[in-house]
Amino acid sequence: MVSRRSSVLPFQRWLGAQRRQRLRLWLTLVRRELEAQYQGSVLGNAWPLLNQLSQLLIYTYIFSMILKTRPALASLGDSTMGYGLWLFSGLLPWIAFTNGFSRAATAVIRQPNLVKKVVFPLGLLPLVDPGVALVESAFGTLVLLAATAIAGVNLQGALWLPLLWLPQFLLTAGLAYLLAGLTVYLRDIPQIVGVSLNLWFYLTPIVYPLTLIPEPLRGWLLTLNPMAQLVELYRSTLFEQQFQSELWFQFTAIALVLFWAGRRCFQRLQPGFSDIL
Repeated sequence: MVSRRSSVLPFQRWLGAQRRQRLRLWLTLVRRELEAQYQGSVLGNAWPLLNQLSQLLIYTYIFSMILKTRPALASLGDSTMGYGLWLFSGLLPWIAFTNGFSRAATAVIRQPNLVKKVVFPLGLLPLVDPGVALVESAFGTLVLLAATAIAGVNLQGALWLPLLWLPQFLLTAGLAYLLAGLTVYLRDIPQIVGVSLNLWFYLTPIVYPLTLIPEPLRGWLLTLNPMAQLVELYRSTLFEQQFQSELWFQFTAIALVLFWAGRRCFQRLQPGFSDIL
């Protein structure tokens, strides 16, 4: 019989002692950040879910009941509840994505003491906020799946969701690396990000269906906007039980390139952090 120790040894050897140590440190930092964000509040970590639901209610009221932009879906119909579930499936990845890298823009300048420690792996700091955002979105995802099941939708497609989370995290982490490094030298970056996100939100088919975009522009939007790709992947997986493998490969390729470029930029800027902070 193969012992448990010998069965996990190949994976441990592949991961390496240093990487295992950094992984444990990263998980500790994510847990501490989750605990610190809402420490002392009555509702604690329920606040992220309440924030997601509040945005859902506002957008559902405006776009479904006032502007009447709700699409007719085969699995959900054209009811307000159906539009709410459809909208929530787009809001969840968007909120996790934007919260992850916008918070991470100040990840380095928030920790000047750690920057000056030679032994601390600074490359972990920009990854904490994307990890926190992914955990926070997990609670919303559970609510979405429960509500979708109650609405009578087959949840078989939800089995594909884990394939979306890793490239989603890589995309968020790549921008987090880039912004965290640049913010040390240019403190206007968080404000620029806030303004840019308002435009990016409406360029992404979250509150309106992709079919409302003119046909010639639709292909360009899906090619140039990775969040449009991610939202479409979430919705086709959940409500159509269809995994768009070609779109997934395209999104994953963009996520890998942005992660590599963002991390590379962070590493090039890192030697000057201690001098500025």
